Amino acid sequence: MEAINFTAKTKKLELVRVPVPVITQPDQVLIKVAYSGICGTDLHIIQGEFPCNEKNSFTLGHEFSGTVVDVGADVKIFKKGDNVSVDPNNGCNSCDFCHSGQPHFCPVGGILNTVGIYRNGGWAEYCLVSLTQVHRIPNNVSLEQAALTEPLSCLAHGFDIISPVTVGQKILITGAGIIGNLWVCNLHLQGHRDVTVSEPNLKRLEMLGKLNTGFKLLTPDELKKNQKADPNYKFDVVIDCSGFPPAIEHAVTLLRRGGKLCIFGVAPPHAEIKIKPFDVYMNELKIFGVLINPFCFPKSLGLIEAMGDRYLNFENLGIKTFSLRQYQDAIEMLKSGTIAKAIFKL
Repeated sequence: MEAINFTAKTKKLELVRVPVPVITQPDQVLIKVAYSGICGTDLHIIQGEFPCNEKNSFTLGHEFSGTVVDVGADVKIFKKGDNVSVDPNNGCNSCDFCHSGQPHFCPVGGILNTVGIYRNGGWAEYCLVSLTQVHRIPNNVSLEQAALTEPLSCLAHGFDIISPVTVGQKILITGAGIIGNLWVCNLHLQGHRDVTVSEPNLKRLEMLGKLNTGFKLLTPDELKKNQKADPNYKFDVVIDCSGFPPAIEHAVTLLRRGGKLCIFGVAPPHAEIKIKPFDVYMNELKIFGVLINPFCFPKSLGLIEAMGDRYLNFENLGIKTFSLRQYQDAIEMLKSGTIAKAIFKL
């Protein structure tokens, strides 16, 4: 089968031919991949800015959907032909964090054992995963839409963390990549209308307009201009989807007293921001981090059902599909910002 492998020591990404995985454990599921996304985290990995498997070459891809083609002897709830999506994260089920319902903090699991980051993932024709990480797709959800289950599961976790966010509050989203666009969809679906999106790439702002939400779309310079003209130009909630330190620093200055900052985008590990502790104290600011997606796949699939074609149309979201052989074009277009997301269609 074809797969896209990455070698961390040399930062080498290449299309290779490898054997189709074979089930060796009774709790394994073999999936024929249908759609597999390129995440911003993948770009950080390729650039050597995010931890991953450094011991062996491995197949990237932690956002994917597909069809079950084989199951281990102990697998009873899935059968050949089932359409599924895969939660790439799991815990050890033994440590204090796992027993406390926080597997994303697991010292040997969570982000440290992710399919497509530490284990072979979905940038391939087939992928072998554990039964516990497989989720059946509802009949009215397509494999194409289900490729967004993983990013939407992270969003669902983030929304749980920052809730309550009541309709009528003033919200700012910084960054109009796919995550920013999915936040736009989620907020609009839930009735929010006083939402502003800040993005320096005019092409991405133009694409975002296709979602027809009526939200205000501004560049960071326009945001600063509004702030300068009106000292009370502030927001109740800021959701940073850029992972860009200057944008996060600016976001803090845009919070109303009692405001919430959600750091959702993944910044490089070495990045730093400067915040005045006095302002946090005086204004009772709340800063939230969001790490992956514990127990949020069912919520994500529910979101996908509710959003449907109204929100999850690939063209309107700025998503373009590619073959595995087009991986270099996909990565370059994503880096340039001419698209919001690239997804491999197999």
